[in-house]
Amino acid sequence: MTATKVSAETGEISADVRAWRELLARHADITCALDRALQTGHSLGMSEYEVLERLAELPDHSAKIAVVAKSVHLSQSALSRVIARLESDGLVTRDVCTQDRRAVIVCLTDEGLLRQHEARATHRDVLAERLHAPLVKGCDLTD
Repeated sequence: MTATKVSAETGEISADVRAWRELLARHADITCALDRALQTGHSLGMSEYEVLERLAELPDHSAKIAVVAKSVHLSQSALSRVIARLESDGLVTRDVCTQDRRAVIVCLTDEGLLRQHEARATHRDVLAERLHAPLVKGCDLTD
């Protein structure tokens, strides 16, 4: 493994730190581009789209919230806020799990499935454009 020390005397940054910073910058660049494109074209944030897509991929378009949280890498509270927005827009419903009364099931509505399907091309276009392109500095949501 490459050393990760930064030399105090020279200010040199190790390859690991440079790679980490590039990964963070690429993530921020793609996240901003996805948020901008999905919001403009489909009134969805990136996290909202990710939840809709994960549900759309399932045979019955539903899952326990804890399962969805693991697949979209959101905290339980962040996911709850996303699901609340999706529910208020009529894109998902929430219900108590019949097998485990402590669990909540989130289910994609027909409108949610349609919105995800309509936004899919935008999502894929941004990924194709940004994943391997040179990094664009900054995140201007007003472009």
